[in-house]
Amino acid sequence: MLKKGERIDQLYAEDIQIIQSSEVFSFSIDAVLLANFARTPKYGKIIDLCAGNGAVGLFLSRKTSSTIDQIELQPRLADMGQRSIVLNHLENQLTMHELDLKNTFDLFRADSTDLVVCNPPYFKELPTSKKNPNPHLAIARHEIHATLADVVQVSAKLLKMNGRFAMVHRPDRFLEIVDCLRANRIAPKRIQFVYPKPGKEANALLIEGIKDGKKDGLRFLPPLYTYDDSGSYSPALQEMLYGN
Repeated sequence: MLKKGERIDQLYAEDIQIIQSSEVFSFSIDAVLLANFARTPKYGKIIDLCAGNGAVGLFLSRKTSSTIDQIELQPRLADMGQRSIVLNHLENQLTMHELDLKNTFDLFRADSTDLVVCNPPYFKELPTSKKNPNPHLAIARHEIHATLADVVQVSAKLLKMNGRFAMVHRPDRFLEIVDCLRANRIAPKRIQFVYPKPGKEANALLIEGIKDGKKDGLRFLPPLYTYDDSGSYSPALQEMLYGN
């Protein structure tokens, strides 16, 4: 089951095992945050874009009976994600597709999806940007193959009317994200900023929008802290990671 350099990590709260490797992108707190923030349809169709090793979809599987399709460009990550699906006996619910985001509609119909989730590359691909020398990490973190606009355009096209889009991103791109959602007929509805600990600036942003939703009714949720003042996980994070 495991290949050279791989390990099995566990998200205890959801009783999910996930194949990871320090040589490629491993799931982070962001994936856990997104899986807990997204509101899942009880039965329906979920698509996880920029799926990496499949963490978000695996974590969501415990919260819904919906089918979950995962789209990941990098063969090695898609392969790890596929083996994690088998490891957790979720073949009837989850499917990993090794696919470029831009080719999504070779496999999926427009207006067919109830929820799209995405933990995309956060950093703009600029001539000046310092990139990780590891190509797996560079692709996961920088908009080399998929920009914010690509992600939102594909998501908007996938979603049914009133379907939901949920994403984790960087607070410094907040206004750009809102503009991009609205330009693609996704009305922002729920926003939550995540802070490393009290007194620090936000370092993550969770945002949900509804396709063709009304323009009003935007809610800002209470702040979420990753750690408490003593450096331990906050109670909210403890619950997400380890359960009650």
